[in-house]
Amino acid sequence: MFEPLYRYVQPLATLSIEEKNILEHAFSFRQVPKKLQLSQEGKTAKELYFIVKGLVRLYYTKAGEEITGYIFKEGLFASSYESFLRQTPGIQTLETLEECSLLVISYSRLQQLYEEVPKMHIIARKVAEQRFISAQLMLSSFILDNPEERYRKFEIEHGDLLLRVPHHIIASYLGITAVSLSRIRKRLMK
Repeated sequence: MFEPLYRYVQPLATLSIEEKNILEHAFSFRQVPKKLQLSQEGKTAKELYFIVKGLVRLYYTKAGEEITGYIFKEGLFASSYESFLRQTPGIQTLETLEECSLLVISYSRLQQLYEEVPKMHIIARKVAEQRFISAQLMLSSFILDNPEERYRKFEIEHGDLLLRVPHHIIASYLGITAVSLSRIRKRLMK
């Protein structure tokens, strides 16, 4: 169950057998059902998740409407990062879109892990850099691309999600209505 985590970490830093052993004791394995809220708006996120299997959605709520901010899939770390890192109540909800297999670490245990395995600082920095780049690309797309261009990019980069995620959630992630997404898809099929 730790193999996907090691594949993710390997390009970032080489861990010794002893460091891997410490890592395995720091994380716990958890199977969770679909539609489970891992963290909630207004509450402090206490855990960081590495997704072994499944999908997790991060969303905001505005005027009773859920607005998808990100869709995490296998091989990624997921959390309500602002809340988790600052240990303050968050403005996001993190919810499973499928039944998930997760490796879970608490905030306090992660702080201990930084002391026990100093390479975790490098890994965390590189994960944060990847997350920052992803956020920048998404922001740039909202500024520079029209909805059809955003959909095409999504299709190229995350085409596998089109069969796994309800289209109203994808539309929300792209900043368009479900009706607009349907029209774009029909236009592109011609």
